[in-house]
Amino acid sequence: MIHEATADHLTSGEQEERQISRLLNGLSVMAALFLAGIGTKAWYAEHPVHAWVLWLFIVPVVFNMIWYAWKRDRAVQKAGLLITVGLLFAYLLASGGEGNTGPLWFYVFPPLLFYLTSLKGGTAILLFCYLLAVIVFQFPGLPLVTAEYSTDFKIRFFATLTFESIFCFVLEAGRLRARGRLLALAKTHERAARTDELTGLANRREMQNRLNTEFSRFKRAGHHFSVVLIDLDLFKRINDGYGHDAGDAVLRQFADLTHTVVRQSDLAARWGGEEFLLLLPDTSLLQALSLAERLRAEVASTEFQHQGKILPVTISAGVCSISKAGSVNELLKQADIQLYNAKDAGRNRIAPRVRSQDSPEATETRT
Repeated sequence: MIHEATADHLTSGEQEERQISRLLNGLSVMAALFLAGIGTKAWYAEHPVHAWVLWLFIVPVVFNMIWYAWKRDRAVQKAGLLITVGLLFAYLLASGGEGNTGPLWFYVFPPLLFYLTSLKGGTAILLFCYLLAVIVFQFPGLPLVTAEYSTDFKIRFFATLTFESIFCFVLEAGRLRARGRLLALAKTHERAARTDELTGLANRREMQNRLNTEFSRFKRAGHHFSVVLIDLDLFKRINDGYGHDAGDAVLRQFADLTHTVVRQSDLAARWGGEEFLLLLPDTSLLQALSLAERLRAEVASTEFQHQGKILPVTISAGVCSISKAGSVNELLKQADIQLYNAKDAGRNRIAPRVRSQDSPEATETRT
């Protein structure tokens, strides 16, 4: 059966996370340089306490970068930077910085916050910051609060910060919606590239990729696998006698029936036209013959219908195990030869014929 592949999407998500980490490292370097520069300016402006506080904030910024380089923990990297920036802005809000301009640095916080967290998480943190600003503005006599702000500054600060926060929220929400649509579109295109449109089974390219993967697994670890090459008998007569719509209906019904017989670990593909190919991992020749015979019997006993008409459908199949071939091409060639033998012997049969129960291979069990 067809498995939904998510590796590519996971890889895309991993690449995005790495890009975010590189961005955070760049922001951390810029933050350290700004803190060093503004601290130096404060030192020469005879504000030594302010200068030392700014310089001290460089320590957690650099430590966060070193910790990420060591542990590669992106969650800790994000949390460490947000906490450091939050504490810095709390200090600038309480102290006023130089000339009571410290709160103005808060405008860089909303876009960074929404980018690194979720919309709900970013909104909750922003509301907490608003509450902190209200407390500082309304109670300038609190411990550690040394700045006093004018009423005009408070009104303009909250008005502009609110506008920026809403704007950032809307932009991030739009970005996330667009990203979700792109991911959904990418999944749709990926599935279309791997799937036969008519039957919903894997297509030839997907099967070829899986065959190569299984062969590499066989060469590396000795895990045997088998294939079953199937042909719908006299399919042209159905198209000629009942129409191509009837032929398409038969192909779809056969694909549905195949799903009920193969295992979840198996892969069924439309190989071309009315030919189908089953890939059976960890399966010996005898086990593959048993499955193919079960599928043949199911098809023979099933009434295929289209527009109230019962259509005559049987299958022939050739089976081969990788133990009988030295390559994927040889495996497919041997299966094709066996399919020809089954059709030449009268159709509605499997080749090679199942061996007797006392055959040495009959003792194998299907894993």
